[in-house]
Amino acid sequence: MSINVLNITSSIFGESGVSSQLNDYTIEQIKTQFPDANIVNRDLAKDELPHFNAQTVAAVSNNEADLADTLIDELKAADLVLLGVPMYNFGVPSQLKTWFDHVARAGTTFKYTENGPIGLLQNRKVIINASRGGIYKDSGADTQTPYLQNFLGFIGLKDVDFIYAEGLNLGEDSREQSLSQAKSEVESTVAQFVKQHAKAEAEEAI
Repeated sequence: MSINVLNITSSIFGESGVSSQLNDYTIEQIKTQFPDANIVNRDLAKDELPHFNAQTVAAVSNNEADLADTLIDELKAADLVLLGVPMYNFGVPSQLKTWFDHVARAGTTFKYTENGPIGLLQNRKVIINASRGGIYKDSGADTQTPYLQNFLGFIGLKDVDFIYAEGLNLGEDSREQSLSQAKSEVESTVAQFVKQHAKAEAEEAI
């Protein structure tokens, strides 16, 4: 049993970013269950995407959006999507926002209907490792969580688990406790995904 994993990181600190480290830890846990997992890595801070503009819109219209096509194909192929999302100035990294802009395409990842838009990417799991210097979860200052839920749901990705590493800048004790809790949640979330994936494959085999 194997799976396809799309691993997206967006920390400006690269591999040393907490969200990136949690994505790495998630991959480690996945490989214990799926040694042959196919992992596609996208470091959006290292390999920045061009911002969405009039030229990229024209390329989509003219069927010349090769990069966006590749990003969408990677997303479509994934059984599991990992998003490493640090909080910068109360929002998601601009690099991640740009990725969202490229993969949101009418007729491909969503469509408009008489009853409103419908997401076309179904049956994919999303795990979000969200890192914050302060504590924002369940507060009005957490603009990330509703934004991510809204966007992902818009393209059909509604099976989303958030893992928060917060209070990272509030002292060493706070940081260590938060990281330990986040890693524990990664383990339980991956274990649950494994069960769901096995059940889905068994149902398909019937």
